[in-house]
Amino acid sequence: MGEGLFSPWHILLIIGIALLLFGPSKLADLGKGLGEGIRNFKSAVKENDDKGKDPPKPQSGPTA
Repeated sequence: MGEGLFSPWHILLIIGIALLLFGPSKLADLGKGLGEGIRNFKSAVKENDDKGKDPPKPQSGPTA
C-alpha cells in the first residue's frame, strides 16, 4: 500500500505540518507567489525562444 517516495499519507502529513508552521493565510500567499514566479519564468523562456528565431524578412512591394 502506498509504495514509493510520496504516498498520499506523506503528502497529507507535509501539508498538515506546513499549515501548522505557516498558517492558512501565509500558505495561500506562498502559493500565490509561487504561481506568479512560474508564470514569469514561462514568459521569460518564451521571450527568449522568440529572440532566438530569425526576424521576419521585410516584404518588398511594388514601388512606383
